[in-house]
Amino acid sequence: MTGQSNYSLREEIRDYWSVRAETFDLSVGHEIFSEEERAAWHRLFLKHLGPGEGRRALDLACGTGVISHLMHELGFSVVGLDWSEPMLARARAKAVERGSGIRFLLGDAERTLEEKESYDVIVTRHLVWTLVDPQAAFAEWFSLLKPGGRLLIVDGDFVTETWAGRLRKAIEKLHIGKPAGDSDIRLQATHRSILSRVYFSQGVRAEDISRLLDEVGFEAPVIDPRLDAIHRAQARRMGFLKALERAMQCRYAVCARKPSVS
Repeated sequence: MTGQSNYSLREEIRDYWSVRAETFDLSVGHEIFSEEERAAWHRLFLKHLGPGEGRRALDLACGTGVISHLMHELGFSVVGLDWSEPMLARARAKAVERGSGIRFLLGDAERTLEEKESYDVIVTRHLVWTLVDPQAAFAEWFSLLKPGGRLLIVDGDFVTETWAGRLRKAIEKLHIGKPAGDSDIRLQATHRSILSRVYFSQGVRAEDISRLLDEVGFEAPVIDPRLDAIHRAQARRMGFLKALERAMQCRYAVCARKPSVS
């Protein structure tokens, strides 16, 4: 794949999320809809990253700032970075409304242009599936962390189908419930097209992320599959089949550490 074709695909990914920005915060799994879920996210971050205590945190592909605000609530000094202006507009408006003071910057998660060794922690949620060159992106993130800094990736294999997912799609094809509109159909087609061309087109597996992180220099990445508390809180706001499908998908966090200077 040439550099130009890579650039074109990444531009398409940016435009896809820009369209999604208008309704992003309406979806379970994007915005936080209960204190139970908020507490579960806080526990996950504290487990792998520790308390904020003013440390600098970078939320990559921050979208509307959901994860940024969760980190801010734990005492981190947060910068959110996203390549979509519509997403950032909503993130900035939310920060003003909440008086959080979080800085939201326009930038590409694969080529951030941020200062080297300037962050104590980096967090991403559901970003890795979009990466065109994950090894180069991970090397970039490694360079942004201070010695001893930590990277936390929250993601999952959303490609490998489960029987619950197949059943849900079959019901949708029969138009049981509200049929998809033209804009939804176009977005679904765009998503399929993008997915077919990214590195993790067959699904993002924790073991593959761990291997690539190890190759760029991170120390002993740890895979944490115990995100049950988050998923239970989200499931209470989903339909039965969607909740069952989510429960059957492989979801995880991967935490890795940049070596300290000896």
